[in-house]
Amino acid sequence: MVEGFDNPDVLFSSNWPGQSEHEGDNNAINLLGVKKKFKDFIRQFHTENFNYKYRDTLKRNYNLRQYFLDINIEDVGSFDETLADKLYRQPTEHLPIFEEAATEVADELTSPRPEGEDKVEDIQITFNSDANSSNLRALKSEVVSRLVKIPGIIVSASGIKAKATKISIQCRSCSNVIPNLPVKAGLEGYIMPRKCNTEQAGRPKCPMDPYFIMPDKCKSVDFQILKLQELPDGIPQGEIPRHMLLYCDRYLCDRVVPGNRVFILGIYSIKKVTKASRREGKEKAITGVRSAYMRVVGIQLDTDGVAAPGCGAVTSEEEDLFRRVAAMPNIYERLANSIAPSIYGAADIKKAVTCLLFGGSRKRLPDGLTRRGDINVLLLGDPGTAKSQLLKFVEKVAPIAVYTSGKGSSAAGLTASVMRDPASRNFIMEGGAMVLADGGVVCIDEFDKMREDDRVAIHEAMEQQTISIAKAGITTTLNSRCSVFAAANSIFGRWDETKGDENIDFLPTILSRFDMIFIVKDEHDQNRDMTLAKHIMSIHMNAGQMTEEPKEGELSLEFLKKYINYCRTRCGPRLNKEAAEKLKRRYVVMRSGANQHEKEVDHKNSIPITVRQLEAVVRMSEALAKMQLQPFATSSHVDEALRLFQVSTLDAAMSGNLSGVEGFTTEGEQELLSRVEKQLKRRFAIGTQVSQQNIIQDFVQQGYNERVIVKVIQAMIRRGQLQHRMQRRMLYRIS
Repeated sequence: MVEGFDNPDVLFSSNWPGQSEHEGDNNAINLLGVKKKFKDFIRQFHTENFNYKYRDTLKRNYNLRQYFLDINIEDVGSFDETLADKLYRQPTEHLPIFEEAATEVADELTSPRPEGEDKVEDIQITFNSDANSSNLRALKSEVVSRLVKIPGIIVSASGIKAKATKISIQCRSCSNVIPNLPVKAGLEGYIMPRKCNTEQAGRPKCPMDPYFIMPDKCKSVDFQILKLQELPDGIPQGEIPRHMLLYCDRYLCDRVVPGNRVFILGIYSIKKVTKASRREGKEKAITGVRSAYMRVVGIQLDTDGVAAPGCGAVTSEEEDLFRRVAAMPNIYERLANSIAPSIYGAADIKKAVTCLLFGGSRKRLPDGLTRRGDINVLLLGDPGTAKSQLLKFVEKVAPIAVYTSGKGSSAAGLTASVMRDPASRNFIMEGGAMVLADGGVVCIDEFDKMREDDRVAIHEAMEQQTISIAKAGITTTLNSRCSVFAAANSIFGRWDETKGDENIDFLPTILSRFDMIFIVKDEHDQNRDMTLAKHIMSIHMNAGQMTEEPKEGELSLEFLKKYINYCRTRCGPRLNKEAAEKLKRRYVVMRSGANQHEKEVDHKNSIPITVRQLEAVVRMSEALAKMQLQPFATSSHVDEALRLFQVSTLDAAMSGNLSGVEGFTTEGEQELLSRVEKQLKRRFAIGTQVSQQNIIQDFVQQGYNERVIVKVIQAMIRRGQLQHRMQRRMLYRIS
């Protein structure tokens, strides 16, 4: 059907060779009819109470000198389904017509304009959509030049550059000017003519390739290149994440920063693939091969975690269900029981993980500083205590999560890296694991296997929740508002009770940034071992028959994920006065107890009790209130938070007290043990083999009791500082 044939406009057509005049006229009439429909949509579309949504927005934006109009495609579909279908199927042709229609409507709405503003500014159309997004891996050749919606994470962003929309070229030889040549949108360029088309009598012909661009007579727009990475949850096992180049222009520039989770609405486009020629230093196009990129027409920031699988928009029925669940008196225990139900025991650790998943409230102070609301937890101790399993479960249940291992992670991989873009040769910045986990949890396994300088790199990210970069002329700050859930072994592999705080191979600077530190010990208890063995056997025997239905009292993984996301986005509790007063008194008692402990053992704790630990208890109290969707954390929440802090960080800080171990009960015997240790370390190098009898005789000659010296040597053998090599000979080593 020919549209627009009855319009009183003057029609014209510039036909391509081989195209009939009739076809060209029909095409022009069709496009005019489409433009009229677009203008009618902007003028006439309204919601309840005759609120003319786009007409009023266009006028307001134009008066504010913001020359763009954001349109919901579903609104276009409800006004005219054929029009929306054309936008989906042929966006390259119909988007410029839509922008022309918006510019003409803006001219009508804003006239008469002040003097000096006779020319109406061009309007940019941007889109948003509520439709389901498709996967980046599902984009094939059949959707080229179609409008698609994909989710992802922005990992890098280039600077703002200029792209010509119309150029004027001039011949070097005869100075002939060809003005206002249109340039295709996106990453496509303009192919310069090889020959000059002017013929003048009595002049020689112009040489080949005579034209050059006149920069002062070109019309340009701003553009920016982004790099989109697919969501970690959608990557198949063993695959590396895929990337997509995004081309943004005009008002879509500088809308996002690396680390943002976004929905991109764009035209799936292709460009020529080029490879650099080593001899000439030029780029040469590869014939017939095209690479894909996305010409962005709309960016939607994912502020509610909708991009994470299983965390879609919350319906009113689900909201009522969440409210009823939050009002249950035993919701805290039910949530803790639902954390990794296949792992036996570890009740307090599971409760701490529950607090970590919900998090406290982030606060912005009047002076512009912020206090973090995310809770950091460290599991430290023996192998085989299901630390890694807990980390893997948190990765699955958290709405946004990134899992990494300490040995395979560098400082740049965790924070951010500056690298050179192979195409433009400019420096660009790519976000690491903590930037990609912004708004969620980063799980770091084998935390003790990281190099010390790599661990230092995440100090700022853990407390200030920003990552500052000053490299290669790039000085900037990225957000890393995420919780850190780390697992590590002690320095000896297993936790050694006799070593106390020597088991912990971390500096106080990193330990003070963890809100809860759990010492996980593999204790030998016959009854507990029997129960644990039965639990593991039942898991292995019933693995094939296990159903997806959770046990009584447990919540399903999908429900837990949605509930956590709902509570994190809808609730931000604060301490009430009574709870704050109680916490203040308890903190003073905690500090005095820690100071008394330091005096008793005559050394500083490796885990200090500072103001950061007070803030940790505040965050845990807020997380407990958030689980119940309460606006204030009460004294009962503070009591539970203090109990969790007592069984985790305080107990770990007091683990350096070694009085009474090895059978040395009195202070004199403890002092004798340390004196003999110091003498042995001073007299023998590491690895020296010496007779046990010679050591005993040497100390007896100095006036020591032989029985006490034998007892000291046996204690040092048990502690691993002396090792037997053969009968009555030993290898001395410093632990």
